[in-house]
Amino acid sequence: MSLLIVGTTALDSIKTPHQENPRLLGGSASHAAIAASFFAPAQLMGVVGDDFPSEYTALYEKHGIDLSGLERSKGNTFHWEGEYEVNMNNRRTLETDLGVIEHWMPSVPSSLAESQYVLLANCAPQLQHHVLKQLKSPQFVVADTMDLWLNIARQELEALLKEVDCLVLNDSEARQLMEEDNLVVATQEMHRFGPRYIIVKKGEHGAILSGPKGLFVAPAFPLKTVIDPTGAGDSFVGGMLGYLAEKGGDIESHLRQAIIHGRVTASFCCEGFGVTTTTQPTPFGAFSFATRGGSTFGLSIRGMSEQAPRRWPTSPSLSSICLRPYFKTSNMAEAHMRMTFGSSLSTICDLHA
Repeated sequence: MSLLIVGTTALDSIKTPHQENPRLLGGSASHAAIAASFFAPAQLMGVVGDDFPSEYTALYEKHGIDLSGLERSKGNTFHWEGEYEVNMNNRRTLETDLGVIEHWMPSVPSSLAESQYVLLANCAPQLQHHVLKQLKSPQFVVADTMDLWLNIARQELEALLKEVDCLVLNDSEARQLMEEDNLVVATQEMHRFGPRYIIVKKGEHGAILSGPKGLFVAPAFPLKTVIDPTGAGDSFVGGMLGYLAEKGGDIESHLRQAIIHGRVTASFCCEGFGVTTTTQPTPFGAFSFATRGGSTFGLSIRGMSEQAPRRWPTSPSLSSICLRPYFKTSNMAEAHMRMTFGSSLSTICDLHA
């Protein structure tokens, strides 16, 4: 099924306590499209300047990403420079140059206007809405946002939310949007803005889905080393939507598995700067998403175990297991999806959907 991703295509300069890397390929659309490409052909809409390196365009093409919606304009590519602390949950922006994206309001090419799956990746709500209005009856539209737009474009964001199927944002943004500290309450109350599905990203603690069949909570893979988390959230939602586009059909039937696959994809992003490690795995479509040196993981679900070369202890209430990175069969993925966070949550989730 056709998948369109609209957002920023950027150059990121990233500093950590241990390393510094300038002008890496970044931006919400870049991370999301590369992640989605492991599941389904992705079409990217964005804008870059004269300074955008040709090797980055070649990287898009290597992943089979349709660039008919990528514009090249005179000027500088959107550039973001940020610095992370030792605790990588904390970062600060050092410099932002919007460049050619500042006044970009594109016309959607006719070849992209009939896309069935659409990700309005993180960018200005006015831009997201502008693109959405040009599309012809998409099946499933996801919008990602951030605190900046809550602060400076709240009205435009709320107008957009009336027309999308799914909203994605992080936990602090959910609390800010709803003025509610209880994340479960905030997540469920966000439906009043319009979206049928709400997904709240919680970084290293996974994600929460709220939908017609209640709550579903997915963990993040527990990484031993985090190099650069920039773009992990975009990779998550890109992987998720790519999986949905690959499966087609009823969204409700595949969304929970899609979230699990998105969490797996995001874990790779964090292990290197920019997109360097996200671009290394082999496609999920072949069910061979990087055994990473033969390191596969077992799954324990309320006393049922799926064995693999490495194995977690069996526990009926194990709360942070994520199969990564070897989905050998669809049954394995389904088993993962049925993981529970305790008996109380299992009564809320539709674990078979």
